[in-house]
Amino acid sequence: MDFAIEVVVLPVSDVDRAKDFYTRLGFREDVDHRGPDGFRVVHVTPPGSATSLVIGSGITDEPPGASQAVHLVVDDVVAARAELEARGARPSEVFHDAGGVFHHAGVVGRVPGPHPDRQSYGSFLTFTDPDGNLFVVQEVTTRRPGRVDRVVYRSVDEVEKALVDAARAHGEHEKEIGRADENWPAWYAAFLARAAGLGA
Repeated sequence: MDFAIEVVVLPVSDVDRAKDFYTRLGFREDVDHRGPDGFRVVHVTPPGSATSLVIGSGITDEPPGASQAVHLVVDDVVAARAELEARGARPSEVFHDAGGVFHHAGVVGRVPGPHPDRQSYGSFLTFTDPDGNLFVVQEVTTRRPGRVDRVVYRSVDEVEKALVDAARAHGEHEKEIGRADENWPAWYAAFLARAAGLGA
């Protein structure tokens, strides 16, 4: 039985303001449902994410800005910072933790700049939405074994590029082994998984 995280509910004071903020960041609007007595559900999804955010009115008793721990994952935290800033967010500077594992609460143990070895999982930045809900952006370049068992591409174009790259690389592989590779489906599967960041 899979238990996938589907949505994270964020408490906001002004639904339209929050919706504008998230869509300006490039989050896809999936739902904007209005019900009786001011009930409203707005569903937005960050690019490349299987988990969505839900904002609205009448959907949570938490005070606006109470969420302080949503993590977003990117493969280049420096580029992500530039994009967030260009889209109107106010990201922190990139930092890493003095202990080198995850990060402490608040600014405890925070060291300026990316992890010195650019270690996967080791570099971060933060930003908030207009209500103060806090997001942490974490750089993940190589997944640890067993961490993810699904290969996800964000678009048809990405799948096409991965297949073209795999065909080219597999041609080189067959030259090296000097024969046709009868086990090419397994070879392709492993290549596509690595290309998607699975680290297989």
